[in-house]
Amino acid sequence: MMPSPSAPLGDFSTLFNFLPIGAYRSSSDGVMLRANPALVKLNGYASEAAMLENVNRISSDWYVVPGRRGEFHRRLERDGFVQGFVSEVSRHQGGQHLWISENAHAVRDAGGQLLYYEGTVEDITEGTLAQLALRQSEEQLRLITSQIPGMVFVVHVTPAGQRSYRFVSSGVRDIYGFGPEDLIRDPMLIARHRHPEDASRIEEDMQKISQGPVELGGEFRIVLPDGQIKWVFRRSCTVSSDADGFLRVGVLLDITERKAAEAALRENEALWKLALESAGDGVWDWNIATGEEFFSSRILAMFGFAEGEITHLAEALDSRTHPDDVAQMLADRQAHFDGRTPVYRNEHRVRCKDGGWKWVLSRGMVIARDAAGAPLRMVGTHTDITELKQAEAQQRLLEAQLRESQKMEAIGTLAGGVAHDFNNLLAAILGNLALAREDVGPDHLAQESLQEISRAAIRARQLVQQILTFSRRQTQAMQLQPLTPLLLEALGLLRSLLPAGVRMDTRLPEASLVVLADATQVQQVLINLCTNAWQALEGRPGDIFVALEARQVDAAQALQLGDLPPGAYACLSVTDDGPGMSAETRRRLFEPFFTTKPPGAGTGLGLAVVHGIVKAHRGAIAVHSRPGAGTRFDIYLPLAGETGTLQPERAPAPEAPVSEASGRHVVYIDDYEAMVFLVGRLLRKQGFRVSTFESGETALAWLRAHDEPVDLVVTDQNMPGLSGVEVARAIRRLRPGLRIAIVSGHVSDELLAEAAAAGVNEVLGKQDSMEALGAAIRQLLEA
Repeated sequence: MMPSPSAPLGDFSTLFNFLPIGAYRSSSDGVMLRANPALVKLNGYASEAAMLENVNRISSDWYVVPGRRGEFHRRLERDGFVQGFVSEVSRHQGGQHLWISENAHAVRDAGGQLLYYEGTVEDITEGTLAQLALRQSEEQLRLITSQIPGMVFVVHVTPAGQRSYRFVSSGVRDIYGFGPEDLIRDPMLIARHRHPEDASRIEEDMQKISQGPVELGGEFRIVLPDGQIKWVFRRSCTVSSDADGFLRVGVLLDITERKAAEAALRENEALWKLALESAGDGVWDWNIATGEEFFSSRILAMFGFAEGEITHLAEALDSRTHPDDVAQMLADRQAHFDGRTPVYRNEHRVRCKDGGWKWVLSRGMVIARDAAGAPLRMVGTHTDITELKQAEAQQRLLEAQLRESQKMEAIGTLAGGVAHDFNNLLAAILGNLALAREDVGPDHLAQESLQEISRAAIRARQLVQQILTFSRRQTQAMQLQPLTPLLLEALGLLRSLLPAGVRMDTRLPEASLVVLADATQVQQVLINLCTNAWQALEGRPGDIFVALEARQVDAAQALQLGDLPPGAYACLSVTDDGPGMSAETRRRLFEPFFTTKPPGAGTGLGLAVVHGIVKAHRGAIAVHSRPGAGTRFDIYLPLAGETGTLQPERAPAPEAPVSEASGRHVVYIDDYEAMVFLVGRLLRKQGFRVSTFESGETALAWLRAHDEPVDLVVTDQNMPGLSGVEVARAIRRLRPGLRIAIVSGHVSDELLAEAAAAGVNEVLGKQDSMEALGAAIRQLLEA
């Protein structure tokens, strides 16, 4: 018969009810007899009676896993007790799942007869779920860390430095060759693999850990049992701390291959940097992200610096770039950064340590970019191109001088040609003028007008002579002579012509500076320069300074002055304190007819004539002027010691007596119809018999067709078709003994030599008057 629930349980009834965990008593056949309040509450009942009624009625639904009840009873029957039997159960009221831990034993009488079972039920749901979550988390951690190419670890470190690993990923095997369980069992296993050279540094890190939470990172080497050396990268941090120590998590990565690649890269970089250095280029390596830049020793030496005298930052050299070059340098650099140019290339100037400037050719290339394409690293070279730039500048200067020389030569040729034709016009004007004055008689009213016409024509003839001087077609009387007396004579004339308020000062050496020169033309140079100087003052008071000195011109100066051989020169300088000239005015200074004066105030030939004279004397002109700073002309003439021997002068012909021209036959040839008519009329008026022709070809044809005697042939040199010299050669073949004279507006040494070789008796310059031409012809016939 079942005892009543209220029956006394002995001395432990109070403890049974007070227990915080469930307790029960059941019969040998499994009928629940008693349940304490904790067990009642565990199952969600309001009272013990309600629980016993339902438990004994639906006893099969307590365990979630089928067969779990049978297992519990088998153990109890076999051993007489059960301890720590953990199971998942379903709460009677509400059906929630719980985890419980059961303990039970059999109670027997003195004869060993089973009386009943007693046991306890403890709710361990919270702890069990936490353990399940932990195991699940650890499993996930293992799965995740197994994908990481390295060792992930969780380690506890005590203040005394003792280490115990709570978790080690399987990647430890790839690095060290042993498994996670080996390291968990022996936490000092890793320490025994440290490289001797890195051990002290790692030990310092361990000391930092024992002193408090700290983040650690860095690279070090390990040595494996087979002697293999590996590089590893470590990163770890403290995640929690308590009185027992610090819990840290971290990772170890095998970076051996990366370190080998870096070593190979450094070796390759060292090789190419050495190769570039040996080729004369300085090498730079720019970390664009940080601004740091490596400058090779050659770059530092290029700009005069020693190591340590300039910081290794990109801005160190950028700040020394010439201001005029910065914008283009940055533009070229950005074009390469943006991918618009495959290689960065720029030429710019850099200020050296001594303050001077050097030109460098900078070339480089971006070799690393981030995921967005922004440049991270750039390497390149600096090449010193200062000498090349100077040579280019010198080349440009020489090319400009050549162009200027060619332009002046072309202008001179044009001017000479115009002057030649103009000479013919003036000769016709002057000749006919002379005839007209004779025709009207000395008392005619027209004489005064004819005299003014004559003066104007002679002034025009003088202007033509200046053009011929510029074009270097004027006959020169070159003689060895000291410069100082020539200049003093010209200065005496100039002083009387100086405008009011203009002062002239001179510094001429007493020692003779001897040059090979035409005295008149040298004086013309000084007069033109001084006239130009006081005209530049524009009526204001001012000073003109004339100086003469000997100068030694070296090769560099000779190049700057133009086509001039180095050597000793006399330098004539004329300086004024006028308004100066602009670059454009200086560029056109020696062009004929170029003038800055108002219309009617100048011909523009003064400096052109100076240019022609100086070039004819194998000299050079240098002009120094800028707006507001006056002007100085330097005229360089080679000293006689540098010019060689002087050609012997032609002895003057004895003055021929004037005789009657009656009966003398003169053949005159000129392509200018007006001159043919004029000379023919003049000579006939003077008693000559004259045959005139307008070309050499027609004159030669007449000489071949007629046998009548001819006393003299006078021919112009510059004619279409046959020239005067060619006509002379042909006449020599036809009539060997016939006297021949050539007339030319430009009597040069070359013409004199050609005429002599052709058998010409005399070369005459164009005469200023027809009377002079007639007198010259009479002298030739009498000679």
